[in-house]
Amino acid sequence: MTSIRLVSVVFLSNSSINSANMAGFPNFLLIVSQSAKRFNLFLRRRLMFKKDEQSKDSIFFRDGVRQIDFVLSYVDDVKKEAELKAERRKEFEQNLRKTGLELEVEDKRNSEDGRTYFVKIHAPWEVLVTYAEVLGIKMPIKESDIPPAENIPFSYMLGPLKLPKNVRHPRPEYFTAQFTRHRQELFLIEDESSFFPSSSRNRIVYYILSRCPFGIEDGKKKFGIERLLTSNTYSSAYPLHDGQYWKPSEPPNPVNERYILCQNWARFSYFYKEQPLDLIRNYFGEKIAMYFVFLGFYTEMLSFAAIVGLACFIYGLLSMDGNSNSTEICDPTIGGQIIMCPLCDQVCDYWRLNTTCLASKISHLFDNESTVFFAIFMGIWVTLFLEFWKQRQARMEYEWDLVDFEEEQQQLQLRPEFEAMCKHRKMNAVTKEMEPYMPLWSRLPWYFLSGATVTLWMALVIACMVAVIVYRLSVFATFASFMESEASFKHVKSFLTPQITTSLTGSCLNFIVILILNFFYEKISAWITKMEIPRTYQEYESSLTLKMFLFQFVNFYSSCFYVAFFKGKFVGYPGKYTYLFNVWRSEECDPGGCLIELTTQLTIIMTGKQIFGNVKEAIYPMVLNWWRRRKARTNSEKLYSRWEQDHDLETFGSLGLFYEYLETVIQFGFVTLFVASFPLAPLLALLNNIIEIRVDAWKLTTQYRRPVAAKAHSIGVWQDILYGMAVLSVATNAFIVAFTSDIIPRLVYYYAYSTDATEPMKGYVNDSLSTFLIADFPNHTAPSGKRDFVTCRYRDYRYPPDHDQKYFHNMQYWHVLAAKMTFIIVMEHVAFLVKFLLAWMIPDVPKDVLDRIKREKLMTIKILHDFELNKLKENLRINSSELAKQVLIQENKAQLAKSTV
Repeated sequence: MTSIRLVSVVFLSNSSINSANMAGFPNFLLIVSQSAKRFNLFLRRRLMFKKDEQSKDSIFFRDGVRQIDFVLSYVDDVKKEAELKAERRKEFEQNLRKTGLELEVEDKRNSEDGRTYFVKIHAPWEVLVTYAEVLGIKMPIKESDIPPAENIPFSYMLGPLKLPKNVRHPRPEYFTAQFTRHRQELFLIEDESSFFPSSSRNRIVYYILSRCPFGIEDGKKKFGIERLLTSNTYSSAYPLHDGQYWKPSEPPNPVNERYILCQNWARFSYFYKEQPLDLIRNYFGEKIAMYFVFLGFYTEMLSFAAIVGLACFIYGLLSMDGNSNSTEICDPTIGGQIIMCPLCDQVCDYWRLNTTCLASKISHLFDNESTVFFAIFMGIWVTLFLEFWKQRQARMEYEWDLVDFEEEQQQLQLRPEFEAMCKHRKMNAVTKEMEPYMPLWSRLPWYFLSGATVTLWMALVIACMVAVIVYRLSVFATFASFMESEASFKHVKSFLTPQITTSLTGSCLNFIVILILNFFYEKISAWITKMEIPRTYQEYESSLTLKMFLFQFVNFYSSCFYVAFFKGKFVGYPGKYTYLFNVWRSEECDPGGCLIELTTQLTIIMTGKQIFGNVKEAIYPMVLNWWRRRKARTNSEKLYSRWEQDHDLETFGSLGLFYEYLETVIQFGFVTLFVASFPLAPLLALLNNIIEIRVDAWKLTTQYRRPVAAKAHSIGVWQDILYGMAVLSVATNAFIVAFTSDIIPRLVYYYAYSTDATEPMKGYVNDSLSTFLIADFPNHTAPSGKRDFVTCRYRDYRYPPDHDQKYFHNMQYWHVLAAKMTFIIVMEHVAFLVKFLLAWMIPDVPKDVLDRIKREKLMTIKILHDFELNKLKENLRINSSELAKQVLIQENKAQLAKSTV
């Protein structure tokens, strides 16, 4: 068929030449020649794909037997360093073969883009058993006889939320022990090719790759795949996915766990289903699986907080019309007759209290009696969440054989970059071996630079926050004068007041600044952390965590802290206002308090961050992968090999999980630190996390290369950060209720200053406003023009102008302040008392898990003892039979000698 097509092309070209004008013959011949070459190239590739049709999606070498555990790729470099890179690759691959790994190279002519070489790596049995012992990997020795945990009452009602049993528990439970190659008979080895799961295989290969040398340069021994990737000697290194995510694998390929995960975990229609945690662990490793355990458990606990928060919001909605505070403000005979002092100098005019009618009603949604209850509830909730998480974590440690796992096996290993940069060595006091050592004085300058950079950027965040405050102060007057002068805004004044307009635009501007600063700081902090040359992976992650969390804490929460604890607290009073930089008058709160503005700020930042994060996580890798496939001249993953498909996917990276945790912890701060001002925050977080789980699952299974498996028995340093934020949240919510909310002043009025027994809160609005004599305004602050009133009102507790101590704080101010401080002390002590009682009552490890751990240790020791005893008996039996044979031979020799004599 191919020859016929080629002949037809030649015939067509000849006939065309004969009919063409001889003057255009050279150009025509060139076009035909180029077309023929392109067609031949197309045919050659199509034939190649047809030839390899059965193996294009294979995860095996060409022999169809040896499984591909890892893939390296590189492109020919035409620059000056091409020879050096080629020599590095040659040396590196030779050393890999010396360790026992088997390599197979795919020439660039066989790749879809015609440029990329692929080095496929297979770890044979001897390599796997050797390094499984080195890494302390636990493998099954006997099927577990411990009965499964009893189902909770009414568990049958949770049936729709469950996954099929073969997905939830793809493998039976086993007693396990650390693998030892000298005891291979002890382990349940049915098939050597499938004994080690693919996650363990790629972890072992990566361990070898990260420590394999590739030469000596500048008198230093160079090693590690990471350095080769940094220098572009190799363009990528990754383990293979075990098949397509849209269809199951066909024999001889093993079971396609990627497809199972995509069908049962990464589908958005399964948002209400549980996660297949064991399958995630088997495929991606314990470190990634532990993140999804945490995110799932956090989402489950958020559902309780969301229900209570929604109930509090509904209570505020139902009681809004009967709220005496907003009723008085909206009443034309009360709020309509109260003239308020100007909110800015000269430009702003006097205004009537009933213009804030809508704002006072909305404020009641979040500032009512349920606010105190919800703040106390969240203090208890956060304690229960952290205590139950410790139990869940302990249960997963047992189920995933991580009880005796030590971080030294992975996190405390020396980073190859550290070993490469070290010029000094010293004796390890524990191992008594010489190891790389970097003196403190050589790293001290980078520590100073790191601290200075973090401080500078946090100062920049504060400066940007101050700039937004200045924006609000300067723009508020413009909005106020513009809306007063424009008759077209007459109908929107009731709900679009200068305060609301300024607050909304300021919050949106602040959110944009937060995103910009965060983008640049991520790049700088990662670079500085590398320059510090951390000794171990744990030191690297801890250093980066500290930098990123401190910055993001200040970046995301500083504006909320300002509105909650500083805005409107140091305003002064008419005639003696305080000024920012002696230019801008300090911001005042709405007559109903600053809580509604804190709610607005929190809603915009929290919601905006979550929407932006999910869109970025979903669209960014998808666009990049589409562009790579476009550059490779194909838009279909069905046309090229398994390793090329994975090569064109986005890299998850060593810090991919770090940013996922950071995002979740920042959200946890929004839910706990300021939740007294916004009871719907847990509901927003719950909805986001339901989407987040499926987005993360979708991108890991479809848009990212398969990450290298890693072990982790906890969420690490993030747990300590969560505990710190939980303690801080008790204090912040107590201060929000006391100083930002209007609850305490209303309670003081209700019990101490109310004069109406039938309607105790009647007259509260008038009581909470002090009086100022217009004639006492300084000339540079008073609005121009004459007025038919002589006084105006402002929010404070001060003596009137006809009092001997006019404009000084009155006794009610001190009563309210004392009540606020009393509330803070009582609430904090009650919350902390409950917290410590719950922590004491709830054990860190459940009793049934403790019993199971003890049972497994006992059975493991017994199995090992029986194995060694049987082995000893066999050896003794062999030795005794050998001894009997030797004695019999000697006796025969003696008899033979006697008979001869």
